[in-house]
Amino acid sequence: MVFEHEIPEGSRLYFAGTAKTKRFIETKASEFLCASGFEEIVTPLFSYHQHLSICDEWELLRLGDVKNHAMSLRADSTIDVVRILKKRLGTNTTHKKWFYIQPVYSFPSTEQYQVGAEIIDESDLAVVLNEATAIMGALGIEPLLQISNINIPRILSEILDLNLDDFRHVNIEKFLALKIEWLTQLVYLEKLEQIEPLLTIVPDVIRDELLKIKKLCAGLQYPNFVIAPLYYAKMLYYDELFFRVIEKNEVYAMGGRYKDEETVSVGFAIYTDALVEALHQ
Repeated sequence: MVFEHEIPEGSRLYFAGTAKTKRFIETKASEFLCASGFEEIVTPLFSYHQHLSICDEWELLRLGDVKNHAMSLRADSTIDVVRILKKRLGTNTTHKKWFYIQPVYSFPSTEQYQVGAEIIDESDLAVVLNEATAIMGALGIEPLLQISNINIPRILSEILDLNLDDFRHVNIEKFLALKIEWLTQLVYLEKLEQIEPLLTIVPDVIRDELLKIKKLCAGLQYPNFVIAPLYYAKMLYYDELFFRVIEKNEVYAMGGRYKDEETVSVGFAIYTDALVEALHQ
């Protein structure tokens, strides 16, 4: 039996103090991004192309348009923003820096509020990484920043005949059991100064990807960070350098470099709901 006042599991209800905290986060983020030259965009709630953004299509909340063509509720904002700007707005704007404040939805009834930012035709992840961490500073917090490169697990899975699930589930014992010195050092790599000695012993394909991490970390304006070269998350569009902002088991933000057709861009999303709970407490 469903009561009149009951709300579906996974949906959000904010009132009084929590609603005020949510508005504080969104206001601080929007003020900061506007000051950094970003314009705001609000994308449609309904989309025909969400399957291009989501790894598991079963997560989509599907429905039909007036002609019963398949569409879904917005489950991700990133690719929609890029495609709308490149193909829908076209020559109406040449602006490259955009942000959004809007929720996304997934099956069966999960609602997640986000503040996101994208820079179109930009390949330097440091640009948005510094924006994301600066917003954390504006909110008065300094959670842990984790820097990764999704290419490294992909390459290792090929050259060492490993399953990507081993990286997804952090199967450290299996990596150490291979007794490969450079791989063991990769397992324990956390600090920027540990990269340089590794560059002389890893395979060239891994060396190139480590240099990308080194360059990104060298330009950081945020002190609380670690390197996680073997971290892997199944992403449909993030394809290289990648970061997460985390506190214990909570993810506050996530971002990376991605490619849609021939357009390389960088962006991030801040997970408002996790921040509301942390800041309100």
